[in-house]
Amino acid sequence: MKRIHLFEIEDFPWFPNWTRIRLTRLVALMHRLVNTEDKLISILRPLLQESNQKQIIDLCSGSGGPMINVLAKLKKEEEFNNLTLTLTDLYPNLKMVKKYKKSGSINYSSISLDVTKSDNKHIGLKTMISSFHHMKPEDARKILATAKQNKDTICIYEISDNRFPLIANIFTFFFNFFNCFFITPFVRPMSWQQLVFTYLIPILPLGFAWDGAVSNARTYTLSDLDELLEGLIEDDYSWEKGIIEGKIPSIYLIGKPV
Repeated sequence: MKRIHLFEIEDFPWFPNWTRIRLTRLVALMHRLVNTEDKLISILRPLLQESNQKQIIDLCSGSGGPMINVLAKLKKEEEFNNLTLTLTDLYPNLKMVKKYKKSGSINYSSISLDVTKSDNKHIGLKTMISSFHHMKPEDARKILATAKQNKDTICIYEISDNRFPLIANIFTFFFNFFNCFFITPFVRPMSWQQLVFTYLIPILPLGFAWDGAVSNARTYTLSDLDELLEGLIEDDYSWEKGIIEGKIPSIYLIGKPV
């Protein structure tokens, strides 16, 4: 595999949750800036229609990412009026849990969900948005095998790009570091920690720069995905993968029962 499993700071259990939340808000902002929502809708709309699912189960949600706005846009279409979204994470964002506790269409599970150890028998279309690269190959394959075994429809989507030589991630590091200072004013919701630990004590720019560069190195290329899928291709379950070009190229993998 070209992919290498370097460490990301926010993966460590000792990493302060308030810092993890601020970093995931930066990632959510990046999704908005590169138009991830509309790209996801173009992928998810036919999957929802084919599977006739009324619920999306988002795995490794963090602070919610683009899926909250994806749901809002889909629900404007008459055929998806009853669509709901359940957010899950290994480290649930408790503020988000409280925020959506009484929401009719969005639920954030307060129970820690490790996608590598769960059979994931939640009913609904599964999504993993910019999170699959966190999984080591043995865990990534387990997730795919579980989806196939349960006859789930699953959509894996990454906005990182690992087609270039590893040394190119040095440029990515510095780009992300300085870009953080420009995009931070657009983060929502804003907090004093987001400002202080960006402009006075640049912990967030360093974390954003490192994790962004490492995310590229960790991202599974199309050929890497072929290795993961060996032995998982059968007549009753199909896999589709590809790259969507744009401001930042996106890679996707779709699994669904035939």
